[in-house]
Amino acid sequence: MSTAAAAPEPDTRAAGAEPARGEGRFAVLQRVAQGELGSLRVLFGLILIWGIFTIANDRFLTATNLVNLALQIAATGMISIGVVLVLLLGEIDLSVAIVSGLCAAVMAVLVEQHGWAAVPGIAAAIVAGAAIGLFQGSVVTRFGIPSFVITLAGLIGWQGALLLVLGQTGTVNITNPTIVGLAGTFYKGATAWIIAAVVVALFALASLDARRRRLAAGLAAATPAVVAVRVAAVALVSFGVVAVLDQDRGLPLALVILIGFVVVFDYVVRRTRFGRHVLAVGGNAEAARRAGIRVDRVRIVVFVLASSLAACGGILFASRLLAVNQSSGGSDLLLLAIAGPVIAGTSLFGGRGTVWSALLGGLVIGSISNGMDLLALPSSTKYMVTGGVLLAAVVVDAAARQRRQRAGRV
Repeated sequence: MSTAAAAPEPDTRAAGAEPARGEGRFAVLQRVAQGELGSLRVLFGLILIWGIFTIANDRFLTATNLVNLALQIAATGMISIGVVLVLLLGEIDLSVAIVSGLCAAVMAVLVEQHGWAAVPGIAAAIVAGAAIGLFQGSVVTRFGIPSFVITLAGLIGWQGALLLVLGQTGTVNITNPTIVGLAGTFYKGATAWIIAAVVVALFALASLDARRRRLAAGLAAATPAVVAVRVAAVALVSFGVVAVLDQDRGLPLALVILIGFVVVFDYVVRRTRFGRHVLAVGGNAEAARRAGIRVDRVRIVVFVLASSLAACGGILFASRLLAVNQSSGGSDLLLLAIAGPVIAGTSLFGGRGTVWSALLGGLVIGSISNGMDLLALPSSTKYMVTGGVLLAAVVVDAAARQRRQRAGRV
């Protein structure tokens, strides 16, 4: 055994200092109060929300409604992934909703009116979204204008572009089977169970690899028992979801696409140099610049990704609704796309959050919207409740940030 391996970890406490009474017992509560363990807080909130709506309407947790809920959150969640990336920078993009509608209109017009195949039409829509993000990100970085202002202008300007693309008809119906199949394809039986098994296996491999990397770097790592519990929890959720959805139409392809995108971008943020640069810029842009990070380039790339993901969300919306019209990307879509990640713990102040908040937050905000629809509540009530939930999430985020500052952790 080497000396390094046998050496005990240094005690960072002052000499003679004793651990505070109850430190271990209340460590988890303290971390939650300081904004950590956000996923745990969201899961508890989700259980509460589902309990309330189940008591109010016994159809809420039926297989049919849960399949509908999965389809509803897929498109919004896709847009929210891009919102998370922008929020991690400490920026905001108010144009993502209308960009999703505009890019869906580009796809619909090219495919349904000009005879393009589905794949080139989808690619053109995503390229249009990337071009919009490149333009907005370049203006933000080149002139130092707050992203709030630029994307607010985009919210108005791209609405006009949407009307221009749709033309006088104002509505383009989607009939292409490939595009319709994005939200109209469901996996049942063995196929769905295999997908769930693959998800569990990939999570187990990723967890073991993360543990190996941390041990190799001399860092504290989860014990095998903890890893086993995490894998068991993911397996329980994955197989449980398949078992419930299989009672109706099955596992939606749109949900599989959303989870796939979440996994990919979570890896990008946590495991790549670009992801570390995004977090560094969001935490302290000036410090990141002095460390040699090309801050402007990181910002531009993030805005490009956000608008491209908005385009993907718009495509899923068009597939589910079988049409694109003048209201595409409107209504409360922007509120839902931003509220979801914030509710799930992504900080509005930058540098803190996870891509999984797009999925978890989308599930929370989608459950609230779906439950109120089942109860046939008026739109006025829906808007006020959703706005109140967003306000509460922002207040919690700000309070947690203040606690971290007082604790000397920021």
